[in-house]
Amino acid sequence: MIDSIIIICISIIGMEVFAIFFHKYFMHGPGWNWHKSHHKYTEGYFEKNDLYALCFSLIAALLFILGTLYWTPLYLIAIGFTIYGLLYGFVHDGLVHQRWPFKYTPKSGYLYRLVLAHRIHHNTTTKEGAVSFGFLYAERISKLKIKLKDK
Repeated sequence: MIDSIIIICISIIGMEVFAIFFHKYFMHGPGWNWHKSHHKYTEGYFEKNDLYALCFSLIAALLFILGTLYWTPLYLIAIGFTIYGLLYGFVHDGLVHQRWPFKYTPKSGYLYRLVLAHRIHHNTTTKEGAVSFGFLYAERISKLKIKLKDK
């Protein structure tokens, strides 16, 4: 049981590390064609950038299947990926971009820091010059403002 929890927790942390690098080097690089819809106003509820979430959910589904059929740790990794996706949805889509039917913005603490960091990330509308690429981790806001000013 403890082994399962460790695998799930490592998967969640691993997804954040992966997301930081993927966001910085792919989404703000060769994958900008999808991601730019997220840095500019778009009509409607969905944007092209949402295709990334669809792709990652398909990977999680495949891991669930492979874990069920062949190797249980893959199933546990899929649970970690899914939990990460739920956390991402809550923080990014819910708190930061208010894509839920209710509006709530934290006024202090960890969640407030995440919201501010992502808003600082959106100070740029091009693929260059952005700072703070994490979704569940953010540097101190004072550091991010200095980085953004330096760019």
